[in-house]
Amino acid sequence: MSAQSNAAPVIIKRKKVVGGDGHHGGAWKVAYADFVTAMMAFFLLMWLLNATTEKQRKGIADFFSPTIPVNRISGGGDGALGGDSVFSEDTMARNGVGATSMRATEQDKARGSSGSDADAEEKAAAEAQMLEAVDALLAGRSGESDVAEGLKKHIVTRVTDEGLVIELFDLPGEPLFDGSGAKATTLLEDLAAILTRVTGIVANPLAIEGHLAARPVVLTNAAIWETSAARANTFRELLQAQGMEGGRIARLTGHADREPVVRNPMAARNNRLEVIILRENI
Repeated sequence: MSAQSNAAPVIIKRKKVVGGDGHHGGAWKVAYADFVTAMMAFFLLMWLLNATTEKQRKGIADFFSPTIPVNRISGGGDGALGGDSVFSEDTMARNGVGATSMRATEQDKARGSSGSDADAEEKAAAEAQMLEAVDALLAGRSGESDVAEGLKKHIVTRVTDEGLVIELFDLPGEPLFDGSGAKATTLLEDLAAILTRVTGIVANPLAIEGHLAARPVVLTNAAIWETSAARANTFRELLQAQGMEGGRIARLTGHADREPVVRNPMAARNNRLEVIILRENI
């Protein structure tokens, strides 16, 4: 009896296993991450469809296409590996006699583009070089100028997307026209002779614009629109009298006093003619 009382007690430990419920598990996190990724891809697709052109979307589609294509023309068709799409030249709808890369014409601007991008860039570069040569002759940057010093101060040039703009403007005491009408002065006749000679090195069409300075008194019958257009037409007649072909004049425009070039709208500097040597590739 005493031996049993000295024996060590037996302790039995029972572990309670508690299964994790849905709240404490991690499977929902994986599902949520997949959902967020899918939504991100969806919104990215919507943004690309809205922010890109048809040509850019075609490029993106070609980027994800196989490196070695089975068929040159993508799109659905009668067969699994063939068929035509809107990108096929034989199927694409055409109006009139437009040219394509396979059926090009000589006059690519009138009937469709037949040249490559490299040819267009080369033509644009050659045209820019010719316009720069005209600008250099007027400004005398090459060391020689076709303009006398007394006339050069009436000329300002600038290059725009439309072409080379040549401004001919009044100076105090040296107007281009007599009074407020459209009768040319000797100064303008000399400028017309110079421009006819200088612009003869290019064959680009010309545009002539007439501008007037504002008047301090508002007149009831102020024919400012008619006068600005008449001055542009007078200069056209002077150019043709010097030997310029009439077919080179693409347009005549009268802007009245709506486009001053200096802060003071009544300054004599606003009385001007703008002769634009137009780019042929716009």
